[in-house]
Formats: sequence, structure tokens, C-alpha cells
Amino acid sequence: MACERAFKGKCITEFPRSFVCIDIETTGLSPLYDDIIEVSGIRVENGKATATFSETINIGRPLPPFITALTGITDKELAKSNSAENVLTRFCSFVGGDILLGHNVNFDINFLYDKCLDKTGILFENDFVDTLKIGKKLLPHLKHHKLDDLAEYYDIPPRTLHRALGDCEMTVNCYFKMLDDIEDELTFYTAKRRK
Repeated sequence: MACERAFKGKCITEFPRSFVCIDIETTGLSPLYDDIIEVSGIRVENGKATATFSETINIGRPLPPFITALTGITDKELAKSNSAENVLTRFCSFVGGDILLGHNVNFDINFLYDKCLDKTGILFENDFVDTLKIGKKLLPHLKHHKLDDLAEYYDIPPRTLHRALGDCEMTVNCYFKMLDDIEDELTFYTAKRRK
């Protein structure tokens, strides 16, 4: 399995209105030892969601109990799911060459890079935007910048379970709220300089 990720995309400092928001659920924190159990994406074009992808993955072994408690995903559900090779191949087709967006997305990208290469031979090399980095720069006064913290700040309803598609929806909502704040600030400073 890949360790250096030589062809991994770059974290870019842009504010696109067209992208694919991604999120995964895993059995743990290490791409080397743990597995992806759910992968989701929302395609956004000119600020509007146009398509979604969300599937669980059959990993062929029992889940750690704390992962079931965190996500609500069960061994029974995964047993009915497709293989990593099948799901990840279709997910890569869904994503295409688009810019990706996610919260603390480097975690997701590393897993996807390693698992796609290992299971499918596909290089997952899309550039990406990290809403965690945007949140830290834009909202330095917040004590923490987890997705739930941003959602609470922007009055976005809380989630009950960590599920990939729900996390994508929350990330897209937070991202566009932050974009609104950035545009408001730019308008304010532009107007101030003209006076």
C-alpha cells in the first residue's frame, strides 16, 4: 500500500462554487491498518447540489463496537454491501477530475488515495479545499473548529450520528455560510477603501 502518496493532489486556497464534497467513515485512524466502511459525495455546480453518491463497503470482518456506536453502521448492513474495489471504482468515476472539498479532508484524501491505489489501481489525485483551514482563518475566536463547532456557530441543525452523506451535507452548508461571511468582509473593505 502507498506510503509516500507521490501523486496526491494539493490543498488549494480557493473558494470554488463548483466541487465535489466528500466524506468517509472508517474503522479507525490509520489508512495502513483500517478500512473505509462508507464513502459519500455531493456534486455541487454553481452553488447547487446536483448529484449524490453514498455507499457502505463490505470489509469482510466485524466492526469495532465503538464505530457502530458512533456511526450506526452495523455488521449486517456491511455484509449486504459491495466490495471496496466495486464501490471505490464507482466513487472515483463519480468524482472525476473535480476539485474536492471536505472538513479536515486530508484525513479522507489519505485513506482514499491508499485504498483506491490498493484496491483498484486508480490514482486519487484531485486537488482539494479544506473547510477546517478556512474555519480557522475566518473564525479565530472559536475555541474549536470541528465540523460540529462550525455548524453550531452558523445555527445549522446538529447531527445525531456520524454518517458520511450527512457530514457532506453539513460541510457544504458550513462552507457556503463561510463564503457569505468572506464576501461580506470583502464588500465592507472594498467600500471602506473607496471612501
